[in-house]
Amino acid sequence: MIPALDLTHSDFVQQKLDLKTKPLGSLGKLEVLAKHLVLIYSQGMPKETMAAQLFSVENPSVSIFAGDHGIASEGVSIAPSEVTGQMVANFASGGAAICVLARQLGWRLNIVDCGILKPIQNSHVIDNRLGATTAPFHLQPAMSEAQLAQGFDNAKQLVAAELDMGCNLFAFGEMGIGNTTSAAAIFSALCSLKPKETVGQGTGVSQETVVKKQLLIEQALDLHQLDSNDPKQILQSVGGFEIVHMVGAMLAVAEAQKPILVDGFIATAAAMLAISMAPNAKQYMVFAHCSNEQGHKKMLEWLNVEPLLQLDMRLGEGSGAALALPIIQSALAIYNDMASFSQAQVTQVVG
Repeated sequence: MIPALDLTHSDFVQQKLDLKTKPLGSLGKLEVLAKHLVLIYSQGMPKETMAAQLFSVENPSVSIFAGDHGIASEGVSIAPSEVTGQMVANFASGGAAICVLARQLGWRLNIVDCGILKPIQNSHVIDNRLGATTAPFHLQPAMSEAQLAQGFDNAKQLVAAELDMGCNLFAFGEMGIGNTTSAAAIFSALCSLKPKETVGQGTGVSQETVVKKQLLIEQALDLHQLDSNDPKQILQSVGGFEIVHMVGAMLAVAEAQKPILVDGFIATAAAMLAISMAPNAKQYMVFAHCSNEQGHKKMLEWLNVEPLLQLDMRLGEGSGAALALPIIQSALAIYNDMASFSQAQVTQVVG
């Protein structure tokens, strides 16, 4: 059960921000973000405690979920499925973009094998395998009910372990050749959109391949007759093993009332499923960036949310979410440390 965000202290937080030494609202989205974060972090606190409390990010964690997709055998990507495993090995050795960003910015990095073609024997990779690959979803459901349930349970355990280590900010990324096709299918099914509205170029495929992706998704939608009000059916039918873990992890973090930094196209597809399953989950989400994948902007519009960044990125791996950490920290620093007009003995600016 995910509780709604308690807004009891909303006016108090807003007043504290308004009385900082600045023109009213002059820090724009940074103030909106600060208020959102403080309300999440202060859940259950009495006002007296909260008034003296400093809020900060502690032990931030980014988990990269990897899984292979049966639909990839249809040639929906510029890369073969074997690249998923090769990139997982690259994560484990610290050579990928997310590894560089995690080291630079101070994220603890989890690498999770949710079901890639060949398991990697490496102490840095968590084994949460649901299989070697999903089934080709244009021919049959991507996974079984048992695999779906196991993925949710795996994710809940991972989040519990992170909470035990003091993590209070979570980000999730992914790796999986073919997963933009899966995300587009999820978007189409949830929002009753034609695949031509949700399918983009992914890793940079040709227009011919884009059309192929659209046709495969149309075939899958016709086959499964998905109900937009049944997100679990959608996830089981056209999802991926890494997406299952992301959805389960987001729900577990929201249940623990901690903030979730949502990455790009695939992560937002997972967020949309999580919100469809538990609408209160959205109140704990911060959308990190707008991907250059054509469907992502439409997803954000459908969710009625504004991302923190727009850098024309389309890498995945949680890279956009990782980059948002300094903005999160800056918003909290403004709330904690910036003087009020009375503290600084500055004449209050009105208007």
